[in-house]
Amino acid sequence: MKVEAFLVNSFTADGSGGNPAGVVFNADKLSDAEKLTIAKAVGFSETAFVSDDEEVDFSVSFFTTTEEVDFCGHATLAVFSTLFNQGVIAAGNYTQKPKRVYSE
Repeated sequence: MKVEAFLVNSFTADGSGGNPAGVVFNADKLSDAEKLTIAKAVGFSETAFVSDDEEVDFSVSFFTTTEEVDFCGHATLAVFSTLFNQGVIAAGNYTQKPKRVYSE
């Protein structure tokens, strides 16, 4: 399986430092086991997998090297920065579906 993973640093200053995250687009057909394998290969604390969604703009799942996690802030920034830099989206407001919806 050939998958393109973008390696992105969020929270950088002058192009240095920051929190690294992997970003994988077109993850609709990847199983959780495949996502975990890719996250292990990327080796960062989190890798974000972007899928299409009928209800919101994007569905994003987050995997560490050992498991799926509910949410990751720096990886979310990496996703939308990469979407913008790749010309997939323009500046604006977008909705992301989290793994779980919490209610009070």
